[in-house]
Order: sequence, then structure tokens, then C-alpha cells
Amino acid sequence: MRESKLDILINEMQKLSAALDRIAGPAAADNDWNAADCFVWAPAARHLQPVARPNRIDLSLITGVDHVRDILFDNTLRFAEGYPANNVLLWGARGMGKSSLVKAVHAKVARDSGSGLKLVEVHREDIASLPALMDILRQAPMPVIIFCDDLSFDHDDTSYKSLKAVLDGGVEGRPANVVLYATSNRRHLLPRDMMENEQSTAINPSEAVEEKVSLSDRFGIWLGFYKCSQDDYLAMVDGYARYFRLPVEPETFHADALEWATTRGSRSGRVAWQFIQDLAGRLRRQLDATA
Repeated sequence: MRESKLDILINEMQKLSAALDRIAGPAAADNDWNAADCFVWAPAARHLQPVARPNRIDLSLITGVDHVRDILFDNTLRFAEGYPANNVLLWGARGMGKSSLVKAVHAKVARDSGSGLKLVEVHREDIASLPALMDILRQAPMPVIIFCDDLSFDHDDTSYKSLKAVLDGGVEGRPANVVLYATSNRRHLLPRDMMENEQSTAINPSEAVEEKVSLSDRFGIWLGFYKCSQDDYLAMVDGYARYFRLPVEPETFHADALEWATTRGSRSGRVAWQFIQDLAGRLRRQLDATA
């Protein structure tokens, strides 16, 4: 039985509709802001995945970075209270608690301010999708921190332009309910040789370098983290031991803690935490503050 012209037309229109749907991509998912305090951005589904148990520590455990801690806390509190605040770049030595500080400050400010402050983590490979995320966050009924951890860009990576657009805000401007916090091991987010290559091939070399360096300049606050001293390292270890109520006197494990740092070749908050995990395991204790 031959198809009628009307059937053929309907079939073609259905194919066209399906093709347009594929081009448009999936509709934004319904996001439940009450599901959690922290979310992870899933750009393929345009969905904010709630994190039931965020990986974070209490703010009181972050020591040796008091000055930058206070600056970040004050900026975050002002933002949560509805006052102007800056985007923040936390850069410097690895393992010194940059990402831990962001998550700990968010937790304390959200709890103390009663503002409903949310944290949305964006993975490095999803930076190019930031404009789509901003469209969703613009409608959020509460303040939101976009968090990009371990941020940097490699050769031939143009996704940094999406980040620049978000930091600048474009024609619409950055939403008043959104700030961006990023951590990086280096102050300038693009590699130096990438900037030098741009300089050597550009008609105006200085303008090419300015284009690359200006990405970091778009963060209103830069917070530097540096390798800690032996005293600061031991203070971190002692703080963890007290917080988790480990049944041991500091004098009995300081030598072990220093040896642990020596074998790792560095002293940092991360190394202190790794030592405490080892110590708790040897003591057959759970790392539970209520124990």
C-alpha cells in the first residue's frame, strides 16, 4: 500500500523535528535547590547534581593561612548578606588547603548567615559550558558560589575565553547572586611559554601578552598560599589530633610527623592530613569528631 502525500509530509516533518531537538540539545533539568548545599554541574544534562555528603573539613582545622582565611571569609559573608563581593583566585603551593578553605568557608557562612548560600563545582573540562550554567544560576533564589578547582589552561585551549566572559559578565553583566572562586597552583592561569609564543607571532606582542595575563586580572582578589614552616606544620597535625580526639600526646608523635613530612619531601596541610590518617589507623581509631 502506497503512502499518501500527507503521510510522507508528516514523516518528513517528524524527522525534521527530531533533528532540531538534537541540535538544540537537552532541555534544562529541574534543579531542586533544597536538595543540598553543594552541587556539581553536569553540562550534558544541564543539571546540578546535589552532593549529599560534601568532602570538607571544619574551618577551625585550617591553620597557617589565617590572613587569607579571614579575607576569603569576609568576602564570602558580604556576598551572602547581599553586599558587593569579588571573584577570588586562590593560588600557590600545592597541598596548602586552597580548595579545603573554599569549601570550609562556604559551609560556615551558609550555616551562620542563614542565606541559603550554595556552592556549585564546575570541573576543569566543563569550563566552556559556563555561559549555560550562568543562565540557570541567574534565576536562582539565593546567592551561589561557582567553584573551579585546580584551574589552568594548556596549549591550544580556548575555553579560557568562556571564563573571561563569565568574569566580565558580557552585556548582561555578572548576576548579583553569583561569584566565582577558583584555585590554581600558579598565579597566571596560562603557561608562560604559551604567552611567549603569542608574543613572538603577534603583530603587537605586548597586546598578545596582555590578552593572556588579563585572565587572572579579572579576579578582584588574589590570595597567595606558600609552603608552611615546621611550626605551622606541627600546629596542623596537633589541630587534627585534638579535633578527632586521638588518644595520644603531641610530644609522642611530633618526631613521627616530621619524619613523615621528610619522606614526602614537603610540609603542607595535605601532608599533615595524610599523617593523621596513618596515625589514626595505627591507633585503630575512626576519624570521627564525635567519637
